[in-house]
Amino acid sequence: MAYAIARLKKLKRGNISGSASHTARERETPNADPTQKNIRFIGSLDPEERLEDLVLAKIGEHEQKRKIRTDGVYCVELLLSASPSYFRPNCPTQAGYYEPQKLDEWLEATHQWLADEYGSRIVRAELHLDEATPHIHAYFVPLDDDGQLRCNHFFDGRQKIHEFQDSYYQTMRLIGLERGIKGSKAQHQDIKDFYRIVEEGRDLEVDELSAAQLKAKAADRDRANQRKQEMEATAKALSFENDQLRRRIEQLEQDNQQLRKLTEWSTDLALDNIAWELGLWRKGNEWIGGNHIINIDNIDGSKFSDLAPGSHFEGNDAIGLVKHVNQCNQVQAIAWLGERFGEVGAKRAASAHAQKVAVDIIQTQPVPQFTPPIEDKKQWQQVEHYLTQKRGILSDCVQMLHNQGLVYADSKANVVFVMRDLNGKTKGAFLEGTANAFSGYELGTVRRDSWFYFTLGKKPNEQTSTVVLSDSPIDTISVAMLEYLFKGIPENRTVYMAADDTSNLPVERLRNVAHVKVAFTQSTAARVVKELPPHSTQLKCESGNCNTQLINFSHQLQQRYSQQKHEELEL
Repeated sequence: MAYAIARLKKLKRGNISGSASHTARERETPNADPTQKNIRFIGSLDPEERLEDLVLAKIGEHEQKRKIRTDGVYCVELLLSASPSYFRPNCPTQAGYYEPQKLDEWLEATHQWLADEYGSRIVRAELHLDEATPHIHAYFVPLDDDGQLRCNHFFDGRQKIHEFQDSYYQTMRLIGLERGIKGSKAQHQDIKDFYRIVEEGRDLEVDELSAAQLKAKAADRDRANQRKQEMEATAKALSFENDQLRRRIEQLEQDNQQLRKLTEWSTDLALDNIAWELGLWRKGNEWIGGNHIINIDNIDGSKFSDLAPGSHFEGNDAIGLVKHVNQCNQVQAIAWLGERFGEVGAKRAASAHAQKVAVDIIQTQPVPQFTPPIEDKKQWQQVEHYLTQKRGILSDCVQMLHNQGLVYADSKANVVFVMRDLNGKTKGAFLEGTANAFSGYELGTVRRDSWFYFTLGKKPNEQTSTVVLSDSPIDTISVAMLEYLFKGIPENRTVYMAADDTSNLPVERLRNVAHVKVAFTQSTAARVVKELPPHSTQLKCESGNCNTQLINFSHQLQQRYSQQKHEELEL
């Protein structure tokens, strides 16, 4: 009979690096076979990436409402395995051997269990094959549904430990593994002692239990059930007496919640953040876009006015700014705030007496979808001339992007750079004037979740191996042209992407890309460099920005070509 094995160890911050050193084989492990390779199936393969940094980054994704204690549990190490008789049923004592099919079934089931039970809170998981019995070390950051670090929420007391082991067994039983005897008085082995059993290749002691021991444990369970019934009877007798007190406590708690809500939602959203989400472009102290020139009062940030000719509109809250710029009613404005800032943000923007109405609107009102500028094919010739002659971009590249629907002309002869999410859905557009210096986002652009990007490479179907970041669509195309002129088409799949702010860097996706290159201007780099993954490298543009460098290089090529033609004529 083979059993599922699940143990855990709570790690304080000072214990994380020691645990990682062992599981990542950064220090000598006497029982490990150096010829066998372990497999990291969750987390980056970068050997320089520290587990402690991963844990702190995961915690940092959520604002902690209270300070983390110095002895707080930052992560939990999970040890998952099975009896040796499962991996090698015909020779359970042959340490280091396992049947590949058995291993694959167990690994797949365990991987799925980790994903279903803990999701992205598992920051690293490794399969160890270099010791007597295959086993997995997984690191779980105990964040609750509100993003707060609370290990006790998951593993406080024997009952929750049993629930953890029950959950693993419910998956493992599908591949033929049994659960250990639940509720026995056998001393629970911690992960250190249990790990020694795994190293030595021994089966669980429960395999060797005699009939007498099993009978004794059954008696233990009967006594526990009897005691449970007695406690339930006592609790039932006291329930009537406690009922009045409970109701009084609940009423006080409701009163308390109402008071907290009135305090919590009294502060409106910052109007600068609203303007940014609306797709307005900051220029000095003003936000510009469409037909608007929005000035926000810098003293308290709660008043705004539209200085555009013929407007003279003034307002003093987030909902008013959304209604004015989007030309919508209050219901649509609240729905928009709910989509961009979540229910919490919409509540903050709504008045205290209208909070319930705001929640109903968010849940029932459809969110307006982004509408891209209408293409005007008559203006394409002017836009194409601007991109090739004034911006120095090769005609073949311009035509390629146009054919893919990523670049086109609108009715005002603006260049429209289409912005998409990582699944390819259009969610915005960046406009650049060909007859003037205008540039900015089309109103309604979802800036947090869309980018202008395209892919080059001789192997287009493979996984992305390189991402090159620039701060504008023009510079994104320019850096791709420079690399092409100097090195030719990339051998591997390479994505060129425009990202101009820390708020719309796809950091999680970038962590899984082998090579990240950045070609930001100095002002953008100062804002975003701290948010980039540690394995990113800087590309330096000799002329301040990549487009200027491309134009200069194109002029040099044209001069060389003209000189060559002149010399040929003289001959």
